[in-house]
Amino acid sequence: MIHSLSGGELSVHRNHDYAKVRLNGGYKAGECLWFISEIEDLEVGDMVLVQSISGETNKGYVERIDRNVNELSFPIPYKRMKRIIKRLNEMN
Repeated sequence: MIHSLSGGELSVHRNHDYAKVRLNGGYKAGECLWFISEIEDLEVGDMVLVQSISGETNKGYVERIDRNVNELSFPIPYKRMKRIIKRLNEMN
C-alpha cells in the first residue's frame, strides 16, 4: 500500500473499457457519446441501453470500443462519465 507524505493513501487509478455510442433517442439523438462499459464481450454494432446526462435512458449502437484504458489518460474525467446499463438484443 502506498501512502502520501501527509499520511493518507494515494488514490489508485484503474483501467476501464470505454465505448462510443450513437444515441437513437432523446435530445442528443444521432450524436456519439462516450460511456464506461463493464460488459467484457461488448462488440462494435451491439445495441445498448445507456443513461443520459439528464437521467433518462436511451438506446444506441456501439461504434467504437477502447479497451483497458487508464482513467487518467482518457480525455473525459472518469467521475463525470455515465455507464452502459446493459446490452440489448434486437427484440428489445
